[in-house]
Amino acid sequence: MAALGGQVLGGARTWARTWARTWARTWARLAAQPRGGQRRTAASSGGGRGARGPGARGEVAGALLDMGFSDVHVRGLLSVWRGAQPRQVLDVVSELILLGVSPEPVCVALRSSPHLLDLPAAHVKRRSGYLRRLGLGEGKLKTLLLCCPEVFTMHQRDIENIVGVLKDKCLFTGQQVTRILHRCPYVLREDPGDLEYKFQYAYFRMGVKHADVVRTDFLQHSITKIKQRHVFLERLGRYQTPDKKGQTQIPNPLLKDILRVSEAEFLARTAHSSAEEFEVFKKLFAREEEEESERQMPDMQSLSLDEEDEEEEEEEDEEEEEEEDEDEEEWQ
Repeated sequence: MAALGGQVLGGARTWARTWARTWARTWARLAAQPRGGQRRTAASSGGGRGARGPGARGEVAGALLDMGFSDVHVRGLLSVWRGAQPRQVLDVVSELILLGVSPEPVCVALRSSPHLLDLPAAHVKRRSGYLRRLGLGEGKLKTLLLCCPEVFTMHQRDIENIVGVLKDKCLFTGQQVTRILHRCPYVLREDPGDLEYKFQYAYFRMGVKHADVVRTDFLQHSITKIKQRHVFLERLGRYQTPDKKGQTQIPNPLLKDILRVSEAEFLARTAHSSAEEFEVFKKLFAREEEEESERQMPDMQSLSLDEEDEEEEEEEDEEEEEEEDEDEEEWQ
């Protein structure tokens, strides 16, 4: 198995190097062309094998075909290519391929987010390097790119904030963070505080350990869905929070049977309840959550007012001390 894995990774690296060499040859031809030769022509706009004609679009189309893109893929990419320079387009595609992403997901991502083609080559290269350091190379980027292509456009500090929450607040290992980003890319879109709360709910409220959070892709589910299904089972007597020793008086259902199934399957096989009962519960539970939120607001406002009063008292004390110092100086 290890030998087979080595062959697969070796093949991916060889393929990526081939792409890079093809890109270099293509850019050399583009750079050698006179400026007038880069205007769009009828032949170059077709995108198929006939696209290997004069002009920048024809050269780019030919390069993409040489790199393994199908005629359909090439036509799709040319249809979303607007003002970016040919070298810029090839730079973006090459960096994605060097990360181990195959032509089809690259095409899908660029067609759904054509603004990626407008990114500076240096930015794409830096972001690719950062993603590699997170362990998202050798094909792991495929899911992330398809689900969250903005990973290349969002501020790096926003990504670092999410990674920081997972490592420092939730105490996941580096390998676990890599797997979370690979399997649950939507976490990059979450507010860091909300993500931390979701983990805390799993760990403290449901008794789910780190390894199970990662293994079951727990963080990909919304907190609303998690709380609804968990509390519903709890009130039916079908789920208990484990004690300090990790033990319960009843066997809890598996996480996959709670979250990774449709609502109909959850009700039939896990909760053993009806859709009508679950709908009534969800409405009542939403009202409970709203009332709880309203009860917490006065406490937060009171806390805020207390802090303001403390600040005012500190300012008054400082003013009194200054006045006393001035009176003492005048007396002396």
